[in-house]
Amino acid sequence: MTVQQREQALSRIAEHGVVGAGGAGFPTHVKLRQPVGTVILNAAECEPLMHKDKELLRHHGELVVRGLVQAAAITGAHKVVAGVKGKYEDVIAGLQRLLPGDGVVVPLGDTYPSGDEFVLVYDVTGRVIPPGGLPRDVDCVVINVETAYNLGKDEPVTDTFLTVAGAVARPCTVRVPVGVPFSLVLELAGGATVSSPRLLSGGAMMGQFVGPEDPISKACGGVLVLPGDHPLVRRREQSWQQIARIGASACDQCSFCTELCPRYLLGHPIEPHLAMRTLGFVEDRAAAVRGAQFCCECNLCTLVACPEDLDPKRITVHHKQALRAQGQRWQAQPHPYRADVTFADRRVPMRRLIQKLGLGHFTNEGPLLEQSALPAQVTLPLLQHTGAPARPVVASGARVRRGDVVARPAPGALGASVHASIDGRCELFEDRIVVRGAARGGS
Repeated sequence: MTVQQREQALSRIAEHGVVGAGGAGFPTHVKLRQPVGTVILNAAECEPLMHKDKELLRHHGELVVRGLVQAAAITGAHKVVAGVKGKYEDVIAGLQRLLPGDGVVVPLGDTYPSGDEFVLVYDVTGRVIPPGGLPRDVDCVVINVETAYNLGKDEPVTDTFLTVAGAVARPCTVRVPVGVPFSLVLELAGGATVSSPRLLSGGAMMGQFVGPEDPISKACGGVLVLPGDHPLVRRREQSWQQIARIGASACDQCSFCTELCPRYLLGHPIEPHLAMRTLGFVEDRAAAVRGAQFCCECNLCTLVACPEDLDPKRITVHHKQALRAQGQRWQAQPHPYRADVTFADRRVPMRRLIQKLGLGHFTNEGPLLEQSALPAQVTLPLLQHTGAPARPVVASGARVRRGDVVARPAPGALGASVHASIDGRCELFEDRIVVRGAARGGS
């Protein structure tokens, strides 16, 4: 690929609004600008009960591989690798048929958090990304399955895929227009099977509460539906005052949270038990707080490791956010880091994690439903990505068609374009654009 072709490809990706789908929504045209030697497809999908990635590979593998190959051409990578859980033999076989001759599928263990890109890069390459660093620091770039699909499709991002799991009549994976409410995907899954359900967008471990009428962004990979009295709901509803008070009185510094932390096991200077210590003591506070910025927020320390049901993750993230607000950021160190020799033995098996979280009675499957209803309106947040909110490029009352750009990043700003996901008329608000159209049937 020539320099001119590369710039044209990156410009097209930016115009199409492609971001990391199922993560923080980092703009893909920025990620692919750095030359690297290896492109890694992250198909680990380690959130319990989530199935979007494997369903996309089963039904749209050609588009996913096409996007993966395009990412390799743009970055100049000489190696393409797909990380997939080894138990999905049909998915691996399909990928091996589709990948170019030098492409490799690496079977992964059925553990959490195998989808964390630091863990994935280590599992696939044996290299440890330095603290505060990025995959490019070890000559890699990681893209997830739906992002590769969107690259391969080569169109504006107007639809998104997500798994609907937990307390629903028919767990499934659906394709819906970006900006539909979560209530619509609940309907596609046959409705909630509990009264007053609570919704965790993203999944059990790293998800956030959303309301049924909140819009689904293009970075949403799934929603877990739970009854209001579920232990995971009660844990997340604890106030900061409760967490800090109970943590200060009950933490016995057993250090289990640290011993199970995936970033600590990769050699990073993070120790969640030291963050817990800051609740009641002051010695070594500076070092404990500095280490908090390397937390990947996987929640293993809180939901699995702690024998006292405390919340090391929230304590650690509290310090992490304070450091960020102060403008303090760790500079990646060039010297090599080594993973703990016991790292492989401290992975949390998915079956055990599901039981530990109280999810064992839910159906653990999510077949793809290709048919979905189109809504009468969609709500398009101007911030669906890492960076600054996009700026509207349409006026209130303007008519748009599906795929039209309605907002773009400011010149020079980190961001992604936003597109109308249905035909209709725009209404502008401070942080979103609502597109109102006529309800239609299946698509």
